Amino acid sequence: MNVLDIFRSALDSLRTNKMRTVLTLLGMVIGVFAIIASVTAVKVIEVYFQNSLNVLGSSTFTIQRFPAINFGDNDERIRNRQPITYDQFQRLEEQISMPLTLSPEEIFAQTSIRYGAEQTEPDVLVFGSNENYTANFGYDIEEGRSFTHDDVQFGRPVILLGSDIAEDLFVNETPIGKTVRMDGRSYQVVGVLASKGSFLGFSWDKRVIAPITTLFNVYGDPNRDLESISVRTDTPRELAAAMDHIIGRMRTIRKVPPGEENDFEIETNDSVQGAFDAFTSILTVGGAGIGLISLLAAGVGIMNIMLVSVTERTREIGIRKSLGARRRDITRQFLLEAIFLCQIGGLFGIALGAVAGNMLAVFFEISAAFPVGWALAGVAMVTVVAVVFGGYPALKAARLNPVDSLRYE
Repeated sequence: MNVLDIFRSALDSLRTNKMRTVLTLLGMVIGVFAIIASVTAVKVIEVYFQNSLNVLGSSTFTIQRFPAINFGDNDERIRNRQPITYDQFQRLEEQISMPLTLSPEEIFAQTSIRYGAEQTEPDVLVFGSNENYTANFGYDIEEGRSFTHDDVQFGRPVILLGSDIAEDLFVNETPIGKTVRMDGRSYQVVGVLASKGSFLGFSWDKRVIAPITTLFNVYGDPNRDLESISVRTDTPRELAAAMDHIIGRMRTIRKVPPGEENDFEIETNDSVQGAFDAFTSILTVGGAGIGLISLLAAGVGIMNIMLVSVTERTREIGIRKSLGARRRDITRQFLLEAIFLCQIGGLFGIALGAVAGNMLAVFFEISAAFPVGWALAGVAMVTVVAVVFGGYPALKAARLNPVDSLRYE
């Protein structure tokens, strides 16, 4: 019996016992589905996260009070760190001796913006920064201009609108030069930021940016903790030297004793990506572990259906042996049938898992992804399950006595 005949025999066996086949395959489908769905969802998030990081560029790093990504409780040393203040930012600007571009970032409020009769929802984030914000934080100006040094120095009431805000307030006219109101204050619109999309329901475009000095006058507390300070070099080659330079200056400004750890964080694209990769690895391993448990349970079902199949086809085995079939021929037949059965379940599981995992991409309107490596691993895993759990029934069939088999009713 050649391979094609074996597959035909397997299909006949599946058709003969449809309900039993469906229930057996269901366990295999669920196992592979759990693996592929989880790793696909993680892959979708990972691809988008990488693209978001690339927007910042390879010549930029940030200074922060706390780690950008933290998966556990901060210890007491980290929790008790002193704020990174605007005064420290100004002193850092004065002390650097390299051609670096610095920009602070702080969130001052979450509020609504009004223009005439139009008003946004009260979920607009109000950021304060300086004239280097757009370059350092990866934004382009779609219309108008960014801040000037004088805007920041004199605390002028000017504002940049995120693209979502501009679309909501200015349907048939340009926002440039218009006056909007925010928390009882008037601001002149000088520019509109180009759209950057959204991530997991969070819009990068539902924000406004005003000079940080202006917002200190409005909201007070110039000694508040800044969200971050962005530092940009001219070329990526200077990044390492710039980080060392900034660390030295910040330790001096924050009076960190020699030999003690920094009381601030330096974050680059690579360091944030590394922390995120560690997190996604945990999610991937967890999903794969759950799927593997399901596959083992499905393997028991495969063994059960193959043992039943051996019993039902005892006379067939006896006839084949009486016609000259060897033990290895019988073993190969039942092993290939088990593999064929498992591959059907595996392919269904891969297809359903990929669709389910990419539902996240559809829901949040981000790029879809497909984990090719894990799909191939899924095929390999179901093959191993078929060999392991189909091996015993195949050996049992091969060892049947042909005379006894022919007498079996």
